[in-house]
Amino acid sequence: MTKPLQRVYAVLLRHLYILRGSISRLIEIIYWPSVQMILWGFISRFFAMSSPGGGPSTMGMTAFGTLLGAVLLWDMLFRTQLGVTLSYLEEVWARNLGHLFVSPLRPWEWWLAMMLFSILRALTGMLPAALLAIPFYGFSIFSLGLPMLFFFLNIMFMGWWLGFLIMAMLLKAGQGAETLAWALTFFLAPFCAVYYPVSALPAWLQPVAHALPASHVFEGLRALVKQHEFLTNEMWYAFGLNIIYMIISMTILQIAFNSARKAGTLLQSGE
Repeated sequence: MTKPLQRVYAVLLRHLYILRGSISRLIEIIYWPSVQMILWGFISRFFAMSSPGGGPSTMGMTAFGTLLGAVLLWDMLFRTQLGVTLSYLEEVWARNLGHLFVSPLRPWEWWLAMMLFSILRALTGMLPAALLAIPFYGFSIFSLGLPMLFFFLNIMFMGWWLGFLIMAMLLKAGQGAETLAWALTFFLAPFCAVYYPVSALPAWLQPVAHALPASHVFEGLRALVKQHEFLTNEMWYAFGLNIIYMIISMTILQIAFNSARKAGTLLQSGE
């Protein structure tokens, strides 16, 4: 293993030890996605069963599958972003940023470790929720096949660049902007077309939705569940947007990091 990979592994291992040493954090990661899936599952099942004859309608059952898939994908996005942002905040709360960067650790190695940890964190929360949906509702997101892999990859990509943008803001504004770690992703939720198509938005808001990778992922999910059609153009569009935003967010983060290092605020951050 080369030295850069050793340093990435060391940072990743540190956060895994933090997670392993706190049962309450591990429970929280699993608890919230599962509760959301169960709650939204019963709500959508109720609407699916609400047909004039009292039984399930075809349209209702299709909407049921679409909503459950959307809930799981949206939670994956939020948990991936949170995995990046909380990894940074853990170092801030422990007053550890100064210690990290008097070591040979490079910023890109730190960010790569955060991305890897965010995957583990998101999967830890999402997999139990996805598995619970099978006995609860007879719905398996894995039955949607290979296209789901492309959905998840695009969703994780968006979570990463959102996390890096929030990190840049925190580096500039300090802990006073800490609520951004939880608020920014939900601020974008109405424009991501999670639970409704982009066409449901006012015409003047639709360009905003089209500029976000998540809206293309959720449009692709609806097409897959309803028409059994994989819209490759939506996936490529989402991937292209993610690449652009990742470059922009990492550039902004590098500028914010360099500014904080020159100003000495890396050593002053903490509770």
